[in-house]
Amino acid sequence: MPDRRSFLKTSVLGAAAAPILLDGCSPDGDTDSSSQSSTSPVAEVRPVALSTWDHGLAANDAAWPILTGGGSALDAVEAGVRIPEADPSVTSVGYGGRPDRFGVVTLDACIMDERGRCGSVAFLQHIMHPISVARQVMEKTPHVMIVGQGALDFALANGFEREELLHPDAAAAWERWKEENGEVQPQIDVHNHDTIGMLAVDQAGNLSGACTTSGAAFKYHGRVGDSPIIGAGLYVDNEVGGATATGWGEAVIRAVGCFLVVELMRQGHTPQEACELAVERVIEKNPDWRTIQVGFLALGKNGEHGSFCIAPGFNYAICTPEEGNQLIDSGSRI
Repeated sequence: MPDRRSFLKTSVLGAAAAPILLDGCSPDGDTDSSSQSSTSPVAEVRPVALSTWDHGLAANDAAWPILTGGGSALDAVEAGVRIPEADPSVTSVGYGGRPDRFGVVTLDACIMDERGRCGSVAFLQHIMHPISVARQVMEKTPHVMIVGQGALDFALANGFEREELLHPDAAAAWERWKEENGEVQPQIDVHNHDTIGMLAVDQAGNLSGACTTSGAAFKYHGRVGDSPIIGAGLYVDNEVGGATATGWGEAVIRAVGCFLVVELMRQGHTPQEACELAVERVIEKNPDWRTIQVGFLALGKNGEHGSFCIAPGFNYAICTPEEGNQLIDSGSRI
């Protein structure tokens, strides 16, 4: 009898060879199960806000008035992730983010809308809200990504204020790290999990997504993970759905994880199935997979969602008209 991994590998190959399915291809009911038929229709839910981790609750709260007031998913996800960006208690995003090995806070972010437009910044310093800079890159330039000093110059030229981002708590954590360890190793777990990724579908049925992070704690100076890379840390296709990732960015990049999730959805898989299959691909591409964490979160155009991660500990926040804003634990491979 084939094991789960063999089944999933066979499933994705079969889907690749099958006709493309879009409408009416998702299961009914509980998103925690991937064993349901992919041909059962699902009632459409709008709007929906979906965010990684417990700080996603506050992000959803900020996005919800925009979504329920007839605003765009793009405005909602930007407003949502700006909350953890400015919250010093969130240690993996924005102002509270842990610095690199030299004590420098560098931020990465990207945003993508229903038209396929996208913007990104990486290795950005001294700017509180990299997600808003990323949106300006999308809307005001012919480019997708601007990095480093160029990103800072662009931000300042567009009215953003230069600020000191090394919070005293983050500085103290850096000093402890130097004394106790001083080595750069993957430290992605429930306490140091990296990123907030957010997806939304608005009342018009349009999708957008945002992803923002301070990156892995005590990383090498200049390191950029998956979060600002379109297709790795975030991807949105308005015909199908969107996906965002969290965890060890190098592993997500190797699998082009979020593009993979969305393409699996395009082939007929539910958001839950697509997340599970993407985790299997990450495992195939990373022999050290038992020592890292990667999680995916997906939102279909009809409002159905799914999530899956390598190891226990990943949670996410979802807000819908029927259920309100709630935190849910993701299923895991281990």
